[in-house]
Amino acid sequence: MTDQSTAMLTLFTEFYFFLTIVLMFFIHIGFCMYEVGVARTKNVQHTLLKNAMAIPVVGLAFFLFGMWIYIGLQGWPVASTSVSFATGFEPWSEKLAPNLSDRISGVFWGAFALFGMTAASIVSGSIIERAKTVGFLIIAVYVGAIAWVFPAAWGWAGNGWMTQYLGFHDQYCSAVLHSVAGFATLGILMNLGPRIGKFSSDGEPREIPAHNPWMVTIGLFMIYVGFFGFYAACHIPMANIAAEGQPAYWTATNIYGFPITLSGVTMNFLLALFAGMMTAYMVSGGNAFWTFSGGLTGLISASAGNDLYHPVLAFVIAVVGTAMAYYLHNWVEKKFKLDDAVGAVAVHGYCGLFGGIVAGFALWGYPAIYPSAGTLVALSEGAGWFGTNAEGLPIVTPMGNAICSLIFAIGFGFIPGYVLSYLLKVFGLLRVDPKVELTGLDGEASSTTYPNLSGAEAAFEKLQLKEGRAKI
Repeated sequence: MTDQSTAMLTLFTEFYFFLTIVLMFFIHIGFCMYEVGVARTKNVQHTLLKNAMAIPVVGLAFFLFGMWIYIGLQGWPVASTSVSFATGFEPWSEKLAPNLSDRISGVFWGAFALFGMTAASIVSGSIIERAKTVGFLIIAVYVGAIAWVFPAAWGWAGNGWMTQYLGFHDQYCSAVLHSVAGFATLGILMNLGPRIGKFSSDGEPREIPAHNPWMVTIGLFMIYVGFFGFYAACHIPMANIAAEGQPAYWTATNIYGFPITLSGVTMNFLLALFAGMMTAYMVSGGNAFWTFSGGLTGLISASAGNDLYHPVLAFVIAVVGTAMAYYLHNWVEKKFKLDDAVGAVAVHGYCGLFGGIVAGFALWGYPAIYPSAGTLVALSEGAGWFGTNAEGLPIVTPMGNAICSLIFAIGFGFIPGYVLSYLLKVFGLLRVDPKVELTGLDGEASSTTYPNLSGAEAAFEKLQLKEGRAKI
């Protein structure tokens, strides 16, 4: 490192992204607890293992090709018709190995891999108690390492062509990740079908009670904690955005290079969370499941613009998105017999799409990017199809955000999710046999889930007493 300031910036950035990875792992602790709590006792171990296996599978896929897609295809096919096969994020690259000349790429890759695991886990919860593990893991590779990565490269990266030409803004991935995973789940559920007994003979949905409400509650709160890490990983933590020849100006920036404050982001995060929980509590009549899920609906609805929103605006958007998600979920469930075990289509799909579209209106006229040497964001020639500001920078517009959000949700989420799950269904890889579903996906292992309830613990105690008395 050439000087002390460069060393401090490098080490700070390295440690910053490392900590975001640690925090984001709480999302997966939360998802595991949440899904296991929602599942019935006979499906607990299968649910846990299925969700846990998404972590290494998606992580490996991101190592093999996921990160390359993000780095290599930001300009393709509009800003650039060529594709580089030397991004530095191929599995054999020095960037992804212990290398004292590059301290950032490995932790940067790790943060993105955690994003992908989150996308896959969104699908996991909806399909519990009847989906095959192999089918889910195939879906997880697509959703976690491909489906949201193209939108991220095009519309989340500061140099992405959708950001540059369409003025798309989605700071914390409402549309880029959440809508993609949520709408992919919608397509999958249409082929998977409801759990046996979910709907009565007259079509009325039955509530399948969670076997452990405490785990559901704690799991959702763990996800809230992990969301802080998710937000933090979407920042450039420290950059000099001063123009050439001007005094240095150090600040945190959003992913598009625009200067922001963590103070404002914290306010918006918490107010969106509060608004979502309060709204869900009121519209659901105090339903505990929806109240806690409301924290996520609020956050995801406001996440596209929570870097720049006024806190009151973040609160209002979270209220509207949460109410919309609750009523739309119930209507779709009853109308189309859609069995979404954890409400992921509503929480992530509907709220993610809503958040992406509404940000185009709420941030109309804001610069979409802020190019500077410190953020490595550069302005493409001809950028700003829907308008530019006085400095010639592309601006955020309702048209740009709506087009991109719909392309992401439908084109990368719903349609591929439906097609992929249909093919898995044809080959018998999507859903377990009805006999297995009725018995429980844990099979003979179910007795080890809660041995005191199954009688296994009592049987061992009886044996222990018998052998113990013989020794006495």
